[in-house]
Amino acid sequence: MGLIGRGNGRSYGDAAIGEQATLMCRGLSRMRNFDPTGATLTVEGGVMLSDILRAFVPRGYFPPVVPGTKFVTVGGMIASDVHGKNHHCDGGFGDHVSELKLVVAGGEILICSRTRNPELFFATVGGMGMTGIIAEATFRLKPIESGWIAQKTIVAENLGDALKALQQTEDVTYSVAWIDCLSQGASLGRSLIFAGEHATRDQVGGMPDAGRFAAKNAGRFSLPFDLPQWMLNKTSVAAFNEIYFRAGARKAAMTSLVHWDKFFFPLDGILEWNRLYGRRGFLQHQCVVPAEEALAVLSGILERFARSGKGSFLAVLKKLGGGSGLLSFPAPGYTLALDLPVTQEVSRLLDEIDELVVKAGGRLYLAKDARQSRHTFEAGYPRLSAFKELRKVTGADRHFNSRLAKRLGI
Repeated sequence: MGLIGRGNGRSYGDAAIGEQATLMCRGLSRMRNFDPTGATLTVEGGVMLSDILRAFVPRGYFPPVVPGTKFVTVGGMIASDVHGKNHHCDGGFGDHVSELKLVVAGGEILICSRTRNPELFFATVGGMGMTGIIAEATFRLKPIESGWIAQKTIVAENLGDALKALQQTEDVTYSVAWIDCLSQGASLGRSLIFAGEHATRDQVGGMPDAGRFAAKNAGRFSLPFDLPQWMLNKTSVAAFNEIYFRAGARKAAMTSLVHWDKFFFPLDGILEWNRLYGRRGFLQHQCVVPAEEALAVLSGILERFARSGKGSFLAVLKKLGGGSGLLSFPAPGYTLALDLPVTQEVSRLLDEIDELVVKAGGRLYLAKDARQSRHTFEAGYPRLSAFKELRKVTGADRHFNSRLAKRLGI
């Protein structure tokens, strides 16, 4: 059987599309238990991150790691071993999961942790749903004193300065860089680095609880139609990037309070934002390369895009630590994510970039992938053979198969 579990369908490629059948897991939507003593939460795999935030931020708790959208399920977060702006110091979401319940090939429900069925646990974290269905998970929330982030903006005039800034902000919990991917020459990779911490009670001015943990008031905007392809061009992207960079540069060295929703999930405020890229849609390319190779490889990537004019509104750079799962994406180094329109020229360009990444000892993120070759995949994931063997031993290879798995030969 070619079955795969599907959460909220926010993977960018074919990771949550079954080879023969897809099991919708949103019905597993109950929060089972919360222990305030250790801030430990147990939820079913189909619980949405947005629901956890809505329920627990007003109580003074925040998830240990969040990705770039809150419209994902806990099961999907574990299967992708999502990373956030704090990976350099806190690791991925899987690092904070103490236990999970997994429906395996024979229909049995196994409890998996670092001490019970540990091989299956570490194959499931980052395993893209190919070991079974995540029915339940337990993880710890972090206490916070407010729903605001104390953010400092740092201006980097080029990619080298951006990498240094991320290195120098390692002691800050959250850090991320927005890159102008069309800048060239001495300004190649000019960036805005956003470094933040959960604001303390004193920093928010002693607001009452209603203000300290206030929900975001602004409504969400929805794009009503697909933008024409010609609107996304070098001129329009360059103009947007210039305006965004200058606006951010004006806030340099200032510390400002930013609502958690805007800091972590800016794109969630625009419904159907994919329509920016027209009817052909877009793809996201996200790689990680070792720190010692980062400047050369990432410069090569940005130079190619700058010359082609195929810029991205969203170009994000972060510093990562290691990943614990057999197929976890994070590795020590820097990750660059680019949203790009679907065109033949972009596809050819990405094939070149994949070779740069692989030669540097890097890899691509499976949760964002829609096109990488088996060669790129196999070269980037050294623990793949152990993962395949576990799938074979447990019978998962005969029951759980996505189109991603078939395409990459997992």
